[in-house]
Amino acid sequence: MTNPHAATPPVREASKLGQFSWALFDWANQPFFTIITTFIFAPYFANVLVGDPVKGQSAWAFTQSASGILIALMSPFLGAMADAGGRRKPFIFAFQLLLAAGCAGLWFAYPNRPDLILPISWAVILATVGAEMSIVFNNAQLPNIVRPERMGRLSGFGWGLGYCGGLVSLFIVLAVSMPSMFGLAASNDQPLFGLDPASHELERLVGPASALWIAIFVLPMFLFTPDSAGALRQPLLVAAREGGRSLVATLKRLPRFGNVLRYLIAFMLYNDGLAAIIAFGGVYAAATFGWSTVTLGIFGIILTVFAIPGAFLGGRLDDWIGSKRTVQIAIAGVIVATLGIVGVTATHVFFVVPADPISPTRGLFGSLQEKVLMGFALILGFCMGPMQAASRTMVGRIAPPGMTGEFYGLFALSGRATAWMAPMAIGIVTAASGSTRIGMACVLFFLVVGFILLWKVREERADPV
Repeated sequence: MTNPHAATPPVREASKLGQFSWALFDWANQPFFTIITTFIFAPYFANVLVGDPVKGQSAWAFTQSASGILIALMSPFLGAMADAGGRRKPFIFAFQLLLAAGCAGLWFAYPNRPDLILPISWAVILATVGAEMSIVFNNAQLPNIVRPERMGRLSGFGWGLGYCGGLVSLFIVLAVSMPSMFGLAASNDQPLFGLDPASHELERLVGPASALWIAIFVLPMFLFTPDSAGALRQPLLVAAREGGRSLVATLKRLPRFGNVLRYLIAFMLYNDGLAAIIAFGGVYAAATFGWSTVTLGIFGIILTVFAIPGAFLGGRLDDWIGSKRTVQIAIAGVIVATLGIVGVTATHVFFVVPADPISPTRGLFGSLQEKVLMGFALILGFCMGPMQAASRTMVGRIAPPGMTGEFYGLFALSGRATAWMAPMAIGIVTAASGSTRIGMACVLFFLVVGFILLWKVREERADPV
């Protein structure tokens, strides 16, 4: 039986290729979050497949809350199981298959088929569980492939590379949708490859295309990144038993890791707020301004362009001033951005300032309302990378020696334990109030409370007990 409290040996860094391949995992997975759960498929699901903005936002909230509950139940056990067995790649492979299968199923999200809402919702749930659970095991590899003083830089590089992948995927969607813009066709009357706009084949195709993207770009991580070299490896059933025992023991001892526990609770709240504003921002904008798929794609591109330098600079800031301070600065920026976004409606900006009616013949982001929303969205884009990357690094800095996988599992749990609450709150409040704006405002509670709780967290490694 492995001793989860054994001292961690000095890290022997993976090769540069191994580290880059680890970071490329974010590139492989980001299109799922960028074009499916945020900018392209999510608005299509809410506003076309469901067909009603209020009901659609509530239905999308169900997919996010249901996947959050499943992830919360699974992640800590599987993280402990990986620590006991040593190997992480088999788990990553299994959950990446689940992600790809769920993405492929989105092709069948035909419009005007209310009978498909539930099956497509389950495809989204399966894909989300696959994505998030594979991230648990990929994150757990971080302390094993790079020295502690460089974890922030590599984590930030991974997030930045992921945003680059999301940006490229958005450009591909835009090129297929408007081929003349890229010199690929004489006009924009017809998308590339003969895709049918009437049946929304472009929006449906982003699912299978994301699955193919994952299959291609996750491969280097399996080939070149070491899999917990030096860890004791056990048969799967033995690892499951020992992982379960280790998890139960850790949960019993968790109150003794008071500093780590405070951080996990804080992260649970502020990350839920960030995830909700990202997941529902495109849905809210599409419902408020009637944005098309092309406009949403351009919106996503602009947002991602600002997220990329934020992630790269955030990684260096993490190593310079520490993970905690980096996260605090980023949360403050996200709170300001969220206030600005929910302060915009079709008739007002900054909550109370009237604006001229939106002209149906306006240019791209041609109204004052859209310009203001874009300004705050850019603040959100710049801050979300450092917030996510430094949060991931923080676990590696404060987790007890020999328990990184277990605590990254708990990290995923804290990130998803209330992930069903923010979407559920948005869904309930949206349905009750009949206002997508009021529903979106729920995320501020999670951001503010998480920001307050983070103040009492110390950035220091926990001693095993």
